[in-house]
Amino acid sequence: KMLHEYRDEIHDLKLSDAHFAKIFEKHNELDQQEEDAEAGRTLLTDMELEVLKKEKLLLKDEAYKMILDYKQSKA
Repeated sequence: KMLHEYRDEIHDLKLSDAHFAKIFEKHNELDQQEEDAEAGRTLLTDMELEVLKKEKLLLKDEAYKMILDYKQSKA
């Protein structure tokens, strides 16, 4: 799963920050779509899969930055 080494921070942020919770949930949805496509359960073109992966990466980067900012604010 995404950024599992920040389990505690993710838990806190999901409860306290609606935007973070939305980003995290969207990332997990895209992750599931990617898994389904790669397992042959759903059909995506190479282009669709590429777009999905890029969107997932952007969400992960945004979530990671929010986690680091949160850690910094707690330091």
